[in-house]
Amino acid sequence: MNTSVTPKERIQSLDIIRGFALFGILFINIAAYQVIIEGGPMADYTGINKTIDSLINVFVEKKFFSMFSFLFGVGFYIFASRAEARGDKPRWRFARRLLALLLIGIVHVFIFWGSILVFYAVIGFLLIPFYKASLRTIRNWLLGLISIHLIATVLPLIVPATDSNLTSFFSNDLTLVFIMFLSGFYVSKAGWIQNVKEVKQLKTLFIMLLPFAIGSMLWIWFASEGNNDQVMKIMTLGTVPITYCYLIMLFWIFSNTTAVKLCQPVAKVGRMALTNYIAQSFIGLAIISAMGLEVVNSKDVVIIAPTIFIIQIVFSVVYFKFFKMGPMEKLWRWMTGKPKETKVLGTQTN
Repeated sequence: MNTSVTPKERIQSLDIIRGFALFGILFINIAAYQVIIEGGPMADYTGINKTIDSLINVFVEKKFFSMFSFLFGVGFYIFASRAEARGDKPRWRFARRLLALLLIGIVHVFIFWGSILVFYAVIGFLLIPFYKASLRTIRNWLLGLISIHLIATVLPLIVPATDSNLTSFFSNDLTLVFIMFLSGFYVSKAGWIQNVKEVKQLKTLFIMLLPFAIGSMLWIWFASEGNNDQVMKIMTLGTVPITYCYLIMLFWIFSNTTAVKLCQPVAKVGRMALTNYIAQSFIGLAIISAMGLEVVNSKDVVIIAPTIFIIQIVFSVVYFKFFKMGPMEKLWRWMTGKPKETKVLGTQTN
């Protein structure tokens, strides 16, 4: 039996991974939905809460927003290349798309202070010069940025005196976001997503990175359990290898038609990722309020996160029975402007 995935299903696999990324992001964002007031109760980090928090640090923190960032980079290349195929100006079209996202993000910040949309929009402009760059140029930039990022992260761990504004800049999450943007763009431009099982480079990369990923996870666990004050830097150090391993495994899994069919409900969530990302803050606040929580502990997160995701799966599945595009995606597309259509017999613009 042939279990290979058609090109259309491979796009669906992107939606599935995007859906799972949104699920992981929930575990990080939920506690931030409720603003802590000075003098108010603080979260408990003892007992079961401490264990859950350590597990989140090992498997989720920084990894799932990095996966989401990677998929943004993939989406940039798909969007821009389709625009170019229509005879449109890809870089100008994407710049307008980023400006629209910036406006949406500014509004969202008033609802959820931890929104990533503004940062995505601003950092996204750095991708535009790479659209016409060769794969070799992009790969060299990527290797250089990752090297600088890792050096800037590890140096303060080894030599505390090197902890400065410069090392903080290159080791912070915004640098990590751009690295993942560029990674996703590179993979998409190289055509690896369409032939993921045949790409030998991915197998080699996975074998090389797996020991580092496992080692990083163990280090994060012991640092978290031992209350190491450098745990955030340790997590940052392991983010790239762990995230790459996550992504390669997920792409391998969803190169199978059966896996794609089983996860169609999750694909619906990822298909309108912007809508669901923004909706998470509203649903989360409503659930926290209904539970009467003054502060959100880790044991609350593992209840609230799956609850929100189940609600979003049900809503997304029902929604797409009646509509073809998410409400925020429709707004985003309208703000971007009507795409230029090519008059080619037998073709249809998306």
